[in-house]
Amino acid sequence: MPLNAKADKERFQQSLRRLWEIYQDIGQTANEVSMWRCPYKNKDDRCTARFGCRNQLHTDGPDQLALCTGSDKLDYQSAWEVE
Repeated sequence: MPLNAKADKERFQQSLRRLWEIYQDIGQTANEVSMWRCPYKNKDDRCTARFGCRNQLHTDGPDQLALCTGSDKLDYQSAWEVE
């Protein structure tokens, strides 16, 4: 095996390890946030759920995403309507 092929393989393995660390951090953060923030609430505090929720406020018409009026300190699972 040529010397640069071995160096490239080691560099590649280091890159993979670093990416794994980054994705682990992202996954841990997502798991923590999912415990207190509604998973259907986007970054603009709009509800992306395709079902009713008592925290939805429709202010911009039926074709627009509803505003999420819920608190991030609540357990949202009980807010979702079940038919």
